Amino acid sequence: MAKVQEILAKMRENPTSIKFADLCKVCDLYFGAARQSGSSHRVYKTPWQGDPRVNIQNSKGKAKPYQVRQVLAAITKLEGDNG
Repeated sequence: MAKVQEILAKMRENPTSIKFADLCKVCDLYFGAARQSGSSHRVYKTPWQGDPRVNIQNSKGKAKPYQVRQVLAAITKLEGDNG
């Protein structure tokens, strides 16, 4: 199992080759449990409204690259808000 920091480094380096399970691991750590996870999407609650949204989707075991970038933007915003 990859550590979250290693996954984040891979996400920043190449958002096209991230496993969906790894992205879930990162999102669970930063945003808590998904508020919706029964369908093909996992939706995470953020302390702000609007973008960047944290709504990820499994695409044959991989995460969609644009959603990886949205998660990175949300993490950056979250870390900026929390100092």
